[in-house]
Amino acid sequence: MSSSVDTQKTFDLFLEKLTYGGDAMGRLQDGRAVFVPFGVPGERVRIRLTEEKRGFARGELLEIMDASPHRITPRCVHFGVCGGCHYQNLPYEEQLQTKTEILRDQLTRIGRIENPPVQKMVASPSPWNYRNHVQFHLTEEGKLGYVRADGPRMFAITECHLPEGSINSLWPQLEFESGTNLERVSVRSGKDADLMLILESDSPDSPELEIEAEISVAHVFEENAVVIAGNDHIFISVSGRDFRVSAASFFQVNTAMAEKMVSYLITNLPIPNLPTTTLLDVYCGAGLFSAFFAPKCGRLIGIESSPSACEDFAFNLDEFNNVELYEGLAEEVIPHLEAKPDVVLVDPPRAGLGKRVVDGILKLNPQIIAYVSCDPATLARDAARLINGGYRLKEITPFDLFPQTYHIESISLFER
Repeated sequence: MSSSVDTQKTFDLFLEKLTYGGDAMGRLQDGRAVFVPFGVPGERVRIRLTEEKRGFARGELLEIMDASPHRITPRCVHFGVCGGCHYQNLPYEEQLQTKTEILRDQLTRIGRIENPPVQKMVASPSPWNYRNHVQFHLTEEGKLGYVRADGPRMFAITECHLPEGSINSLWPQLEFESGTNLERVSVRSGKDADLMLILESDSPDSPELEIEAEISVAHVFEENAVVIAGNDHIFISVSGRDFRVSAASFFQVNTAMAEKMVSYLITNLPIPNLPTTTLLDVYCGAGLFSAFFAPKCGRLIGIESSPSACEDFAFNLDEFNNVELYEGLAEEVIPHLEAKPDVVLVDPPRAGLGKRVVDGILKLNPQIIAYVSCDPATLARDAARLINGGYRLKEITPFDLFPQTYHIESISLFER
């Protein structure tokens, strides 16, 4: 229940900590928590409330009265307006520590896991210019932009420090007519600085575009991709292996960190190199993890619902005879599997596994479950269900795939 907010009224607060979602938290005199974007813990600030609920409120930072010694100058001119970055005002080491604490807190509070075995966060080799894929929205004037931090409106950008250099050299050249029906414009970079421009809309009519650069251009609507120029895919190289990634397929956006996750799994998943070992890769996508495990086990089974990613998976794992792929939703495929996997690897979207998938995995009763998560809240919920189902959380290692933002990727290992 929201009550009307007196926007003239200001409050002075002490900011205690950062919370999942990027906001700093302080308390009003009545004890209610207030969530304030772009604040830093340890600061005394003046805020104006923007939203009030019965148990908490949201505020806007008006003035920093006592700044934290940890606060630094953000690199980007849009920081504070843009909804993309949350931590540019914190040194990178602080970001890593903050995210590790938040992950631990979510597992303890939501998952009710006492002393979760959270390891040191694996840092990104570069905290800047790490993204191989960036999605822009268009302003009404046809300029590329992002969503504002304070609401669903778009604003045009003049710089961004997260994309790889090749993307940053292209996007400022892109201009579209005002009022175009495009929902999103994406740029993806691959090996040898190959670039792909992906135009997303809900109309089958391909937009008109004049472009000088030698790049691939595809129009995607309802998972169908129409090639306007070049190819309908790009190749991304991870740990010396090339992956075909089509316009409508998902792939990890931080290539260097994808390599670190692959090497972590190769080192830490105790797969006996036996012809009898079966590995089930759920939400297998274009086959990033499967490609490295197919040579190590007798049988590898992938499950993926995206038709585009399934085609990429088939292409990327074509050399292996021990690989099967089921196209469909995990909750619908898993109950019909006759295989008994020794190891289950899952890499679900933000929504997590959900009850039906967890129940299906528990029924398969694998020895080991490796859970790649991009959302600590849904991970905590699913981890609690797996633990109740007879598994022990052996360790959880966070990976910083998204520096400057609140997003937290992690890999959890569960043993029966």
